[in-house]
Amino acid sequence: MLDDTLLADPRALAALDTAGILRSAATAGAQVRSAAQGADEAGIGDLTGHRPRAVVLLHRPGASATATGVLAALLGPAAPVPIVVADATPSWIGPLDVVVAHTAEPTDAELADSVVLAVRRGAEVVLSAPAEGPVASAGAGRARLVEPRIPVPPGLDLPRALAVGLATFRALGLLDAPLDPGMDAIADALDAEAERNQPGHEPFMNPAKSLALRLADHTPLLWGTDRLAAAVAHHGASALATHAGVVARAGEVTEEATATALVRALDRGATGADIFRDPFADPDGATEAPPVRLVLLATGEDDPGQVTLRRAGRGWPSADVQHPVDEVARGTRHAALLRAVLLASRLDVAAVYLGLATRTIEPA
Repeated sequence: MLDDTLLADPRALAALDTAGILRSAATAGAQVRSAAQGADEAGIGDLTGHRPRAVVLLHRPGASATATGVLAALLGPAAPVPIVVADATPSWIGPLDVVVAHTAEPTDAELADSVVLAVRRGAEVVLSAPAEGPVASAGAGRARLVEPRIPVPPGLDLPRALAVGLATFRALGLLDAPLDPGMDAIADALDAEAERNQPGHEPFMNPAKSLALRLADHTPLLWGTDRLAAAVAHHGASALATHAGVVARAGEVTEEATATALVRALDRGATGADIFRDPFADPDGATEAPPVRLVLLATGEDDPGQVTLRRAGRGWPSADVQHPVDEVARGTRHAALLRAVLLASRLDVAAVYLGLATRTIEPA
């Protein structure tokens, strides 16, 4: 059960968060800056002017899964070269290709095998991984290795994964607008989000606490109104599972709207609970599944309600909408990317708050 009083008590939160997970979640901006510096030192900028036959994004467990989804969605079908997302290095890999991989697990044997194959075939390999272990050894001297400089708990390394991937895209000239080498715009947006979500802010001033309270005791449905937001939604589901033990469903609104039973559950929930129901007279109600809570995530310029209506044929006025246009104004360069990383960070922190308030996160 959620203890909502905890979210209004910074000292109680600090006492529970003995592992410093909230503090680690607030390092997203610092992770981006350190990864950008590490990418520069690893020589990723030397790829400038190289036009690959294909860019392969290796999809591994953890933050890598979100990073590959976000990076692929960021370019979309208009990418100037094929973007391939794969669990392992394809058999056709060759010297004209670029392979990008991220892991927080230095002993990922399958990834190590993929790196060995890629470097053996002469492909350019960009690797974000710890310096020790089989993965780093597989690319020793041949892969451009970016090591983590800010240690974080499992599941909070997405900023580093994205920064290394974006540095590669920047060097290859795949982005439609220049991205500063230090990625200061992304880091600044994440620092501002960390400030909004700090424990000392009351829930009504703290978007992550507010979201945690809204999701508590519900089954979250995280639906992206665009492809990039859908990738962030999948990250949110992973964060809720990792930090709060909450099972959530994530996807793109067009596909999710075809889940007819879920749509009926949403419509029933929108009518409100029966105020005359006595839980003591109706004990069977305690065994019912938690009610669903729809959260619409959006990274584009258009109003999410209008996008949902256009793409799904209907809307859900009762949905919570996460469309940070106040934080990232319309017309801002790389606005969709900035909103995506901001939402991913907000979902991370909300999941941590929910995990702490339900005692799911165990003391260190």
